[in-house]
Amino acid sequence: MRVVAGSCKGHSLKAVPGNSTRPTTDKVKEAIFNMIGPFFEGGIALDLFGGSGGLGIEALSRGIDRAIFVDRDGKAIQTIKSNLQTCSLQEQAEVYRNDSERALKAIIKRELQFDLILLDPPYKAQKLKSLIETISKHKLLQSSGVIVAEHANDVVLPDEINEFEKIKSENYGIIGVSIYTYKQPEEV
Repeated sequence: MRVVAGSCKGHSLKAVPGNSTRPTTDKVKEAIFNMIGPFFEGGIALDLFGGSGGLGIEALSRGIDRAIFVDRDGKAIQTIKSNLQTCSLQEQAEVYRNDSERALKAIIKRELQFDLILLDPPYKAQKLKSLIETISKHKLLQSSGVIVAEHANDVVLPDEINEFEKIKSENYGIIGVSIYTYKQPEEV
């Protein structure tokens, strides 16, 4: 596992010890960023199920200014911090040990809005639709922002969730990726 592109290209990233997390492969990571970027001119990202931090670190490497990483697993938190240090990105990151719902409540209180939200929950506990509904309800995504939802390839997320629309959906082996943005007004 490594950083695919940008300022930290080629840096090796550690995986979380054990098999409680499933890191996004370099191939899938590259495909995701080719769909949504591939590079950014600043902004803030949320990596809500951080795992090893690979997706959020890739976003930072590709130009995102700041990233917030959340994971409920202590080993994952240590791995994220280690990987941020390897890439010298500690100053651009906040890392929190928390579950996704409580983390979103804290973010809502801080009145933060993100340019990129990365959702990669454990496949066995899919709750993507409800998370995206919460993001919508509390306006956590900037108007030009993007949500990346990673899921099992047999999961089909709705084409629309509140004011978001799915603009892309691809499968890579057992992994599915769905990309959401705000619905565009229909032209008259």
